[in-house]
Amino acid sequence: MESDVPVDVAPRMLLDDMTTGANHQGVVLDPADYPYLDLSDLIETGKTLLILDHVQDPQNFGTLIRAADAVDIGGVILPQDRSVSVTPSVVNASAGAVEHVAVALVANLNRTLERLEAAGYWTAGLDGGAKAVDLFEADLPSPLALIVGSEGKGLSQSVRAKCQLLLRIPMNGHVDSLNAATAGTVALYETLRQKRLALT
Repeated sequence: MESDVPVDVAPRMLLDDMTTGANHQGVVLDPADYPYLDLSDLIETGKTLLILDHVQDPQNFGTLIRAADAVDIGGVILPQDRSVSVTPSVVNASAGAVEHVAVALVANLNRTLERLEAAGYWTAGLDGGAKAVDLFEADLPSPLALIVGSEGKGLSQSVRAKCQLLLRIPMNGHVDSLNAATAGTVALYETLRQKRLALT
């Protein structure tokens, strides 16, 4: 099948430079910029939303997008600054799921939480502090905006203060926390479990 995609033949060294050493297998595609959506598009879905509070690791982001697609949420919200964005590494880590999950960039997370609350969303942050309730004992409200904090620091202080609900994942072993991607995935599946229970 023919297409209007221009093709250039280039030496392997140039492809190596273009992909910063990735395993390109002799082919490199220069795609258009990722089509971020507006926050209002995500709000209109009425589905669970995932907010990443300055998550910076592309692998964590890709894993979370994959989980977000698996549980069919309304989309992912990212701050524009000091945060990972949709990059080739994220696309790879998501195993292509990023093509099926809406992603919105916002200028200010605190104002975004206020806007979500005004639209009827409940804001719930994953947090290991004493004020957090057990994720598996909480009756999760709907629609829900679930917030995952950054690697190492967790939720920022201002975002934590804006959360209507803080959720703690119980840790019964020797480690006291999960990484951002694992914690977010566990919480996303708990939202799905509770939705399915509500339908029975």
